[in-house]
Amino acid sequence: MSFKDLKLIKPLLKAIEASGYTEPTLVQERTIPVILEGRDVIVSAQTGTGKTAAFALPILQQLFDKQDAPKRGKKIKALIISPTRELALQIQQNFKNYAQFSNLRSLVIFGGAAIEPQVDVLKKGVDILIATPGRLLDLHKQDYINLDKVENFVLDEADLMLAMGFIDDVKKIERLCPEEKQTLLFSATIPYKIEELANSILKNPERIDVTPTQSVAQDVSQVLYYVPKRRKIELCLHLLRNSIKGNVIIFRRTKFGVKKLEERLAEKGYRVDSIHGDKNQSDRQTALNKFKNGYVKILIATDVAARGIDINELDNVFNFDMPNQAETYVHRIGRTGRAGNIGNAYSMCSADEKNYIKTIENYINVQIPVEKEHPYPLDPNAKPTVHKKKGSKYKKGRKSEASKKKKKRWY
Repeated sequence: MSFKDLKLIKPLLKAIEASGYTEPTLVQERTIPVILEGRDVIVSAQTGTGKTAAFALPILQQLFDKQDAPKRGKKIKALIISPTRELALQIQQNFKNYAQFSNLRSLVIFGGAAIEPQVDVLKKGVDILIATPGRLLDLHKQDYINLDKVENFVLDEADLMLAMGFIDDVKKIERLCPEEKQTLLFSATIPYKIEELANSILKNPERIDVTPTQSVAQDVSQVLYYVPKRRKIELCLHLLRNSIKGNVIIFRRTKFGVKKLEERLAEKGYRVDSIHGDKNQSDRQTALNKFKNGYVKILIATDVAARGIDINELDNVFNFDMPNQAETYVHRIGRTGRAGNIGNAYSMCSADEKNYIKTIENYINVQIPVEKEHPYPLDPNAKPTVHKKKGSKYKKGRKSEASKKKKKRWY
């Protein structure tokens, strides 16, 4: 099947050709015709399957005949909600590429960046708005955004939105839009809470599931190292010196862990940068660009960035900390082994993380090969560390001397 068979208009076909695409992916093939019919959809598909084009192309076609000639006075007709800044930027870039032969204007807004430039563009008028939930609600509260004319409402990476605690914000945003609109929900997985959300905001949706039976791409070579937690940095350095060739993204669970590892690798002379929540958008984008351009070979990231990194040629993914959700493991290693390239996924597992391995292997239906020959093996009898809660030595219900002193308050 070709994009022409999907009954897309000539300006879009021209833009698709200019973008270097030759034929639609499965999610595009199944989703675009349904959206063009005006129906609501729930699409379950993994990252990297072409989901953005699956909703961007039909939305642009629907808006093409309605585009306003003057730039000023344009009303927001399509609203796309994204959980992270990186994803929002990617979506807007795709919209710009596909709309290059039209008069349609798009804008991306997100927190962690100056608000004034975003407000200036909003005042001029845009057709398509891509936004993270917090910044959108903030600008709406300040009367810079009016959603009364929205015709297409898209939730992208809905399960990540749920994991990041944005579902209540999403519901608020949906209520700010007209009742009569087309709603499109895209998610890698459909947990119960997402199912509940879909039932509350979508009308008789078409369900499209293009999740592959094999959750992990065949072109990704996986290997697992069991290692004591305290020796992980040493094993990481050993693998960087002896096994890992090319560029690598290292995933850590926390921002503190990212900073600690970045400092250690920099001390050893590695060209390294990082992406995490404490960095503003400019610094995050700079780090990503340096990695894409080859200026740094190692990028360390938290899970929030796992779905927001789009790199055509990534040689390796390194799970420094094992994720506690199987889906996160799939999203992480899905960054490599794309477009026919061979990728490698390295994972380190401490005694505390063994249960995560069982969950992941059940989910992907594959037993991850274990490499036993390395300098820092884990004792097979090692037990998970037991973390005592602070204050556990005190008897339950015992009050401190300070808590016994009651202070009078003025009301």
